[in-house]
Parts: sequence; C-alpha cells; structure tokens
Amino acid sequence: MTSRAEAADMPYDGETTTPDRLRRRASRLLSGISAQSDRLVNEGLARVNARKWHYAVLASLHEHGPGSQATLSRRTGIYRSDMVGVLNELAERALVERMPDPDDRRRNIITITAQGRRHLRRLDKVLDDLHDELLAPLTLAERDQFVRMLTRLLDHHTQQPPISST
Repeated sequence: MTSRAEAADMPYDGETTTPDRLRRRASRLLSGISAQSDRLVNEGLARVNARKWHYAVLASLHEHGPGSQATLSRRTGIYRSDMVGVLNELAERALVERMPDPDDRRRNIITITAQGRRHLRRLDKVLDDLHDELLAPLTLAERDQFVRMLTRLLDHHTQQPPISST
C-alpha cells in the first residue's frame, strides 16, 4: 500500500488517477476550482501589491458609497476585527479616507478617494485578466452561464435558514 507521502512524491503519469465517482461530485469540483481560483487571484493581486480584501472594500465603497467599519464588514464579509487592518492599509496608501461620523463621534465613516477609484479600476483589469486565465477553456457564453449558475447556487444557500442540529 502506498502512503500519502509516497503518493505525493510519485510522478504524474498523464492519466487521471482520481476515481470517477469523485470527479463527478459537484462539491469536489467546486472545491478544486475554488482552490485554483484563490491561488491565481491571490498571486495575481500580490503582484500589484493588493489583496482580495482591498478589492472588496474599494468595490463596496464605490458601488454603495461611504460606510462605517461595521457596515463595510457586513457588505464584504470581512470580520470586524480584520477590517481595521484592511482600512489601515488602504488609508496608508491614500485609497480611502476616515472621517468622524457627525452623528456618532465614536464611529468613523470610510470614503473611497479619487486615487482609490483609479486603483479599483486597475484592480478590475487585473481581475478580468485573472478570470480570463481561470475560465480559459470556456466560451464567453459559457462563462456568463457559469457565473449565473454559481450566483444562483450561492444566493440559494446564503438565503436559507441554517440547518438545525437537533
């Protein structure tokens, strides 16, 4: 029997060694594509000194307007504890501005700057190119359909009440 470590060291022989019953599982396929997508996007954004969270915050501010740190956390799915660091990085680069909320001085309102909008456009182009690489085997029509289907799946599963453990 081959151990996991030995299997990892074995050369790829050009044949798919994954059992068909695994290759037919949507969950496994989505996991594999997700891992490839994360690697590709993280590496691509790193080349332009950016991270996915930077893009998420800038896109949220551009599309929905200024917001508090808590609002941005809800919009982007970034934990509140991580949001401060992300905003610090963006503010240090003059991509966002923090201003005291006139209604509650304990809270800051975050706004995208003109430089942040330019940076967002640059990141859009980088991500467009990375997605072209990720989805290269698909036609433009297939890409659109794939994105629509993934959106439908995600919307369905994020709008469902949690499954009870009882």
